[in-house]
Amino acid sequence: QVQLVESGGGLVQAGESLSVSCAASGRPFSTPVMAWFRQAPGKEREFVAAISWPGGGTYYADSVKGRFTISRDNAKNTVYLQMNSLKPEDTAVYYCAAKIALYSGRWYDPPYDYWGQGTQVTVSS
Repeated sequence: QVQLVESGGGLVQAGESLSVSCAASGRPFSTPVMAWFRQAPGKEREFVAAISWPGGGTYYADSVKGRFTISRDNAKNTVYLQMNSLKPEDTAVYYCAAKIALYSGRWYDPPYDYWGQGTQVTVSS
């Protein structure tokens, strides 16, 4: 089992920055893929960014490319999402997710095996 706990959400104004974190526990931090998803009110959950281990490759949704950066610290069992130049449309609950194996398809594609409870990010205009 892997437990994922997000933190760092909050309320910011458009153009500001915010960082969210995801602390993983429960088994050796060797999940090959960690990712962030988000869900806005009335919308489906969408992919935001993913990072692979040990290669450290990253992949971003077009909507956040150039503004968001995903990183991971294996020593701290933590994944981060640095969000810059935030827009009101970035408002959502942000979820951390983990894969324990690579399945068919692209390495960042679902399914993901474990999910956190989410942290709210609100960007005011």
